[in-house]
Amino acid sequence: MKWRLLLPLAAVMALLGVLLVGLGLNSRELPSPLVGQPAPAFTLTALEDPERVLTEADFIGEVALVNVWATWCSTCRAEKPLLMELAGRGIPIHGINYRDERAAARRYLAISDNPYRTIAFDPEGDAGLEWGVYATPETYLLDAKGVIRYKRTGPLSRELIRDEVLPLIDELRAEQREGTS
Repeated sequence: MKWRLLLPLAAVMALLGVLLVGLGLNSRELPSPLVGQPAPAFTLTALEDPERVLTEADFIGEVALVNVWATWCSTCRAEKPLLMELAGRGIPIHGINYRDERAAARRYLAISDNPYRTIAFDPEGDAGLEWGVYATPETYLLDAKGVIRYKRTGPLSRELIRDEVLPLIDELRAEQREGTS
């Protein structure tokens, strides 16, 4: 009789334990299965020119960041000054405008700075799905061959840039130089 009472109690305790462990995890640090894999293929129009077609090949050839953003994303707006600083340091940044309206995104960039070399327009989020996007902003670091070497879900910070992004960019650029010499 006692085991009938203890069994549900044990199940509830196990569930609570799993929930407590889950609460302690940082969702921003979830590993991405795409790290170490080639950038997912896509075919989208350019935000600035709907007649121009962009593919993942437009993001490949040098160490570069790919930033997924939207005008409706307040953390994307807050992150933008840091992207401007990185672009000012000569770091190529490509954008994927995610689940947005073309006119709103173009208007936003017309009245503020634009850190992006190219911007792919993904109004339905199809390419974002292939890239594993589930929140904006998300930032990927590609090596020169187009392999994803880093992914950050959520906004970049000065600390992340200093401690993680810039050292990895330096490392990947050094690898690229060694590979071409």
